[in-house]
Amino acid sequence: MNHEPLLRATPSGDVLKLRPEGPWTAANVVTLETLSRSVGADVDRSRAVTLDMSGISALDTLGAWVLEKLSRRAASSGRSAEFVGVADHFSGLMDEVRQVNRHTPGPTAALNPVLARLGDLGKSTVGAREDISIFLQMLGALFMAVIGVLRRPRSLRLTSLVYQLYRIGWQAIPIVTLITFLIGAIIAQQGFFHFRRFGAESYTVDMVGILVLRELGVLIVAIMVAGRSGSAYTAELGSMKMREEIDALSTMGLDPVDVLILPRVAALVIALPILTFIGSIAALYGGGLVAQFYGDMGPAIYIARLHEAITVTHFEVGILKAPFMALVIGIVACSEGLRVKGSAESLGRQTTTSVVKSIFLVIVLDGLFAVFFASIGM
Repeated sequence: MNHEPLLRATPSGDVLKLRPEGPWTAANVVTLETLSRSVGADVDRSRAVTLDMSGISALDTLGAWVLEKLSRRAASSGRSAEFVGVADHFSGLMDEVRQVNRHTPGPTAALNPVLARLGDLGKSTVGAREDISIFLQMLGALFMAVIGVLRRPRSLRLTSLVYQLYRIGWQAIPIVTLITFLIGAIIAQQGFFHFRRFGAESYTVDMVGILVLRELGVLIVAIMVAGRSGSAYTAELGSMKMREEIDALSTMGLDPVDVLILPRVAALVIALPILTFIGSIAALYGGGLVAQFYGDMGPAIYIARLHEAITVTHFEVGILKAPFMALVIGIVACSEGLRVKGSAESLGRQTTTSVVKSIFLVIVLDGLFAVFFASIGM
């Protein structure tokens, strides 16, 4: 058994046979580099190189890399290079080393733009399928958590639920009221401005009442909640994921869905209909003020016209949408928070993704509800 590494070079016609022997390890790094340089000229002159590794008694990553460099030196000039006699317990290491830095730049500049768009579409489809799968998994986990609470009511974390209601419900009332008040006032002003040309100012009240109660009231509030509370949920859960607090809960035998997610989603489902009602009233009040000061319509006339234009059905249509929108916002926000990796960049990316997905799904859900209620005559 050799205690020093050797490298025997035997030319055979146009083929150069290299036979490394002994321990090719990091302890002999100087010798290995010297041996590699000594056969460099022979490798350049030959048409093919064969490396017979049957004589190697010990091999580590450094030794394998020195041999791989010899192989690549031959292959870089168009010559063939082949390893033979690789022992079974060295084959895995050699396979790994041979894959290092094998990245070859693809012809991106010459890529067909149509094929590039199709590739992007395929990636988006795969990503959408993954998002749907995660959404359904979170929905199923929440359903099982609700079943568990119904079977054991004392397992409901009432303190956490009340606290989340205070945060996303009570503290959101001022901003929701202000924004919806302004939206109602703007719609009324535009209605009076345009309908006045046709002498139909009174129909502005119909437009404000129906739009606010059926569509805009719940939609504006849901978008505000998605941006305000949904992003907060994602950031909170993402920070806990980064600090491994969620893993600690699982280690202690606590289900993160029961402890963290269920109270948040339940608070959203309870708070959003209430905020929708408050926002709709504020929007109608804003429209009434504009009607009085811009449209010369007194409060009594405005209320009477509003009473004729809207029915309880319009109010029901808007309120029925709110819990479903809240459920979508909560599931998306919490699932994106759990997808955060261990970096601040990931936290910011998932928070942005959470808000964008929530707003998109809220608008899509509103459109589906509009088609559904129209089909049943509501």
